[in-house]
Amino acid sequence: MQDDALPAPLQSPLLAAASPAIAHGFFTRKGGVSQGIYEGLNVGLGSSDERTHVEENRSRVAAWFGQPVARLATVHQVHSPDVVTIGGDYDGTRSQADALVTATPGIVLGVLSADCGPILFADPQAGVVGAAHAGWKGALTGVLENTIAAMVALGATRETIIACLGPSIGPDNYEVGPEFVARFLAHDAGYARFFTPSPRADHAMFDLPGLTVARLIAAGVKAEKLGLCTYEDEARFFSYRRTTHRGEPDYGRQISAISIREA
Repeated sequence: MQDDALPAPLQSPLLAAASPAIAHGFFTRKGGVSQGIYEGLNVGLGSSDERTHVEENRSRVAAWFGQPVARLATVHQVHSPDVVTIGGDYDGTRSQADALVTATPGIVLGVLSADCGPILFADPQAGVVGAAHAGWKGALTGVLENTIAAMVALGATRETIIACLGPSIGPDNYEVGPEFVARFLAHDAGYARFFTPSPRADHAMFDLPGLTVARLIAAGVKAEKLGLCTYEDEARFFSYRRTTHRGEPDYGRQISAISIREA
């Protein structure tokens, strides 16, 4: 594959400065071969896009890391708090989970998103990385904290883990109903700070990125967010909520991925 066929992902300032031994990218929808409503780099195996297009797009992501697609590890995401540990014997199995961790160089960990938050983690000192998919349910039920714990089990140290939240739906475009707000306040009354009034009566605007970063910091790691909204930037990002509002039949998924470089 020619280099000019490869996508150009966004970078986290924290992760980019962490170590030359760690490669990462928050991939947009640009740089792929899918067409129509999936136009661009749709990597969603669960979408109704042409399978050959999805496989080519996934190959391009892996190639950006200098790896064959067989080394791109993803999971069947189910909005859970569950994490899987990937080793050198990875065989392509897509377990039902929403986060992955590894200490094996050459394995590319990827999570898919289309409004939910993709979070990439690294402990550059220990040589351990992770990737998590966190919508409201995963963030509330502990997928972030569980990812950190799984990294610690591989030898990472909480104080030296850094994390970045990539493109996700922003607070100006995430309207929720009263039952949603009540669920969060029942968990922690302090979470009221992540809700602001909506133009619609009894509704609120929810700051998922704010909640995500707050939970990462509370878990003892250094964290940042890119601050990019998937809903409002159609040129670069797929968005489940935008698709729903338009009544479109399906939507694409972008990928965020991280790897320890092989020596």
